[in-house]
Amino acid sequence: MILVPESTDSNKEKERFFYPTASYRGEFTPEHLAFNANLQEFAQRVSIICGLETGGKVPPGDAYKEIKKLWKQLKESKDALLEQTKRDRPELPEE
Repeated sequence: MILVPESTDSNKEKERFFYPTASYRGEFTPEHLAFNANLQEFAQRVSIICGLETGGKVPPGDAYKEIKKLWKQLKESKDALLEQTKRDRPELPEE
């Protein structure tokens, strides 16, 4: 029997299944897009932590601490990316 490595298409399908993302449809700015990516990653990680806690692999206290740490990171991301857009942006010279 010859073992053939899985195709990259199969790997991409698995990645899309395990790490789904949605297309960004909001007002486009680089900051909004970056925050949206961070928000999706936060949601994915929280989902994994919840599954591990529900399955008894992670104690509830540890799950809470990890989610709280992720929340702080997301909040810092929001402050850095979204609060920045509220400030006046410099005018760029026309080319």
